[in-house]
Amino acid sequence: MKTVQLTPQELQERISRFDKLQPMSTMQDIAHVSQEGRDIVFARKLMPVVLEKTASPFGNVAPIYGAAGMSLWVSICPPGQGPALHAHHKTYETFTVLEGAFEFRLNDTGDLKVVLNKWDTLSCPPGVCRGFRNIVPDKDSVLLTVITGGVHDRNDISFPPSVAEELNQVGPGVLEAFEKIGFTFDAGVEVGAR
Repeated sequence: MKTVQLTPQELQERISRFDKLQPMSTMQDIAHVSQEGRDIVFARKLMPVVLEKTASPFGNVAPIYGAAGMSLWVSICPPGQGPALHAHHKTYETFTVLEGAFEFRLNDTGDLKVVLNKWDTLSCPPGVCRGFRNIVPDKDSVLLTVITGGVHDRNDISFPPSVAEELNQVGPGVLEAFEKIGFTFDAGVEVGAR
């Protein structure tokens, strides 16, 4: 088998340095939304490591591009914080706790709960609502998130209508800001029942 030889430049394009990671690029698009509003939808610090060069409400800027349909993120959440229930329609989302502990809520109402501690992993299949929050009372918790599926399936996320209501409580224009970057708020709603 003939192998591929990387150049030094190509090698550098395949490396991500943690101390150089930046928050996802769509944070700039919603900079006018309060931290309270952003905390409902995203991990406080959501930093992409590997992305595909495709449309996504999570942005398209990362240190590494192209890994056969896999995206990789580091999420850092302060005590009590984490994203609300949401569903990925076509992609798997796999979580590994790197530091601390998270409570995961699953299903349309979040009634199924599980706690993951350091090094524990949960792989959530497409179509299942999931949300999580840091349950360590006095320090940040860190999560590695891997999303896998079709290269162009990154814009497949929706939130239940209850999350839209929560965002509307934060203030005017908050829900619309998230809709503008590509999120929908119809997870768990039967087609034709809207």
